[in-house]
Amino acid sequence: MDRRTLLGAALAGLFGSQLSSLVGRARAQDAPGEPFDFETVIARARAATGAPFQRPLIELSEPFADLSYDAFRGIRFREEARLFQDGGGFQMDLMPPGFYYSDRIEVNIVEGAMTRPLVFSTDFFDFQPRYFPFADGRAPAGLAADHGFSGVRFRHPINSPGVWDEALVFQGASYFRAVARDTFYGLSARGLAIGTAGPEPEEFPLFTAFWVEAPALGARDLTIYALLDGESVAGAYRFVTSPGPETVMAISCVLFPRRDIETVGVAPLTSMYWFGPESRAGIDDFRNAVHDSDGLAIVNGGGERLWRPLRNPPQVELSYFVDDDPAMFGLMQRAREFGQYMDAEARYEQRPSAWVEPAEPWGRGTVVLVEIPTVDEKVDNIVAFWRPADPLRAGEQHSFDYRLTWGRTRQEALPLARVIATRAGASILEGREYLERVFVIEFELGMINFATVTPMVEVSGGEVNGLSVTPLPGGNIARAGFHYLPGDLSSAEFRLWLISEDEIASEVWLYRWTA
Repeated sequence: MDRRTLLGAALAGLFGSQLSSLVGRARAQDAPGEPFDFETVIARARAATGAPFQRPLIELSEPFADLSYDAFRGIRFREEARLFQDGGGFQMDLMPPGFYYSDRIEVNIVEGAMTRPLVFSTDFFDFQPRYFPFADGRAPAGLAADHGFSGVRFRHPINSPGVWDEALVFQGASYFRAVARDTFYGLSARGLAIGTAGPEPEEFPLFTAFWVEAPALGARDLTIYALLDGESVAGAYRFVTSPGPETVMAISCVLFPRRDIETVGVAPLTSMYWFGPESRAGIDDFRNAVHDSDGLAIVNGGGERLWRPLRNPPQVELSYFVDDDPAMFGLMQRAREFGQYMDAEARYEQRPSAWVEPAEPWGRGTVVLVEIPTVDEKVDNIVAFWRPADPLRAGEQHSFDYRLTWGRTRQEALPLARVIATRAGASILEGREYLERVFVIEFELGMINFATVTPMVEVSGGEVNGLSVTPLPGGNIARAGFHYLPGDLSSAEFRLWLISEDEIASEVWLYRWTA
């Protein structure tokens, strides 16, 4: 019995006469599919640009219309209906429409280089009676038959053998999230950002279709293809995902703009930063910090390693890091101790970091960081992405290949100290009428001898005094500190680093102070 027949038999046992509607539009399980490879998606994306974008909206009806957040969460994919339960290394759930999710998403299964679509049915889902008038948790046959899925979720025994943990989910516009071992969902990635941090309104193109390769027996990699479509661009994506201690996604995208796009964001990451030890002004909260990420890390084309602590600014702030052929950028969560947050429910110390590494030179461009004010932890207010120096031109094909890694810590065998904390506060100078700021930056030295370390600092304006470095208990940790007198300035940019024996011995700490 081959895997296709086995999958059909399993579904037939579950759903009987519903088989053809659940597995595909073909009248029989053994009917031939359509030939498929990545070029199929590329050709479809190219062809899509020959006509204006038509958003695949669903006119939601019962039981998916007018749902509250809790009611939407009360719709569960049936565990026995998960796809690929025949020994593959992954299992797949299908996501219902409703709440914020009203776009019809096409889902296809690929096996033996042939593809067949899955057809939507409420039989995939259980409905909690608390929110739905179905006594047995099952919707009546044929209800909402014209609806579609809103996304896909994948499971893998990432933490314990035989336990099918969520590892990756695609849902909403082009958003997706992944976890690594011993982490919980936190920051998100997107297929593409358009208009972010630009003068034009922001666009959110959609992943309108997915093709999932049926995983082989015991597979450790999962291959997913996606069609991106939106007002300004169509594109083809391939994700080869390997979950584990680090979850690594090899991503290829081929883009076909409908118009010239200057404010494009390649490999965008989206996260949340509310407050931390850098600033608690106006915060009345029992926790020490609340954030999914605490810094932007960059390894630029010249090999320089930069660390920019994230902030919750008083107004929207943009930071630009111009570069040629960046080696890496990512939004990181370096604070990894429970006591740094004291949140027993959210467990922010277990949120993953995510970093992007181009698989080929990307040329000249800019890593862009967007920081947006927030008054709570409910919304993402941090975005980082790569913006090429040249616009994406209509009528041309543009390709980007990169590796996106999710995990607790980016492992680097480097003899460089790294920033582990940024702290700041006000200090009133005796006999003076103005405030000064006190900054302390803590470095994990690794194998570097503290006795050889000297701090260096540069500032765009104002006056720096009292630059010093002090050892801290609890490991080979150095605290560099200084006092800053801004005078009449309302903002300033800082660079601070350590040297040891006349060599750069640390990342470069970058910081923007705003009055």
